[in-house]
Amino acid sequence: MTGKFFISDFVSWIFTLIFLVLGIMNLILVHPVPGIFYILFSCIFPPPLNSLLKNKTGLVIPLWIKILLGLIILWGTLAVGDLAEMYGL
Repeated sequence: MTGKFFISDFVSWIFTLIFLVLGIMNLILVHPVPGIFYILFSCIFPPPLNSLLKNKTGLVIPLWIKILLGLIILWGTLAVGDLAEMYGL
């Protein structure tokens, strides 16, 4: 496995775990609606889903778009989200 694919897979799995944990925490501590949103949002990041999407439709979401979208939503979550207010972040 080359370094580029290893790094992109690693970044994809990290974002998957971050948004999955945020979704579970929102389900338990805040409200089900944002929790479900974060869990569904975490589904766009895993590399196996990216391969399945490429095989079925021929489309792939580029890594830089995933990273940009993930950082923007993560920033909004930590800046004004209910979890941030609960824990004083």
